[in-house]
Amino acid sequence: MFNETLAQWHFWCSVISVNILFFPMHFLGLAGMPRRIPDYALQFADVNAIVSIGGFAFGLSQLIFLAVVIQCARGGEPAAAKPWEGAEGLEWTVPSPAPYHTFETPPDLEVSRHGH
Repeated sequence: MFNETLAQWHFWCSVISVNILFFPMHFLGLAGMPRRIPDYALQFADVNAIVSIGGFAFGLSQLIFLAVVIQCARGGEPAAAKPWEGAEGLEWTVPSPAPYHTFETPPDLEVSRHGH
């Protein structure tokens, strides 16, 4: 299993930084800044600085994700057979990893859909 605290930190840092990165760009476009140019007017410098901070923050937040992946690869706590509440359905009836020939006979989908 992954470290859920670090995963939540990664999620929130990513969401916030992506919004700091892209949301001001809408206003830059409305103010007349053209796209894909190497140099822009000074009137856009402050907002572009905020956008750059958001971009760097998003890049740094991916280091949290990398830490989660490395932690899992080095041997975290084994995942349970049903790690999520409400994990119902045909895919949860087989072991993980699923065997090559999962079912000897085709499963009855009506029974598995209704959980009976």
